[in-house]
Amino acid sequence: MKKLYCLLWMLCILLLFVFSGCQKAPAQQETQFSEASETTDPVSETKETKEMQLYMRVKDTEVQVDWEENETVDALKKLAEEGELTVELSMYGGFEQVGPLGTSLPHKDAQITTVSGDVVLYSGNQIVVFYGPNSWAYTRIGHITDKTPAEMQKLLGNGDVSIVFYCAE
Repeated sequence: MKKLYCLLWMLCILLLFVFSGCQKAPAQQETQFSEASETTDPVSETKETKEMQLYMRVKDTEVQVDWEENETVDALKKLAEEGELTVELSMYGGFEQVGPLGTSLPHKDAQITTVSGDVVLYSGNQIVVFYGPNSWAYTRIGHITDKTPAEMQKLLGNGDVSIVFYCAE
C-alpha cells in the first residue's frame, strides 16, 4: 500500500509539472511576440532615426554640396549640429578662398588636383573652397554641384566671403 501511495504521489507531481509547463509556454510565447512587435514598429523607428543633413551657404547663397563619406565630414556635421558654424574666408592665389575653422578635424591629406566647386580641409583646420584648379595635399570634404565654374568665380572671386555650415532635417 505504501508503494502504491508513493507511486500515486509521484504521478501527481509529474502531472503537475507537465500541466504547469504546458500552461506557461504559450504565455511566454505571447509575451515574447508582443515585446518583439513593440520594438519593430516602423512608424516609431522612422521618427527616431531621422538624420540631420549637412548644408552650406556661401555669403547668402545656399549651395548644393555632394558631401564625401569620411570621418572629416562626420566631425564637421557634428560641429554643425551644435549650431551654425561660420568660417570667414579670404581670397588666396586667384583660385580659392581659405579660412580657419577654429578647431582641428580628423584628416587624411592626399595629393589631389582640385576643380571649381571643391570644398576641402587643409592642414586639419582650414576650410578651402575653390573657384579654380590647384594641386596640393588636402582632405576632400565635398563638391558644390549646382554652380558652374563661371558662377563659382562670380560667387568667390570678388573679395573675402563667409560660409556657413549648418544642419537641418
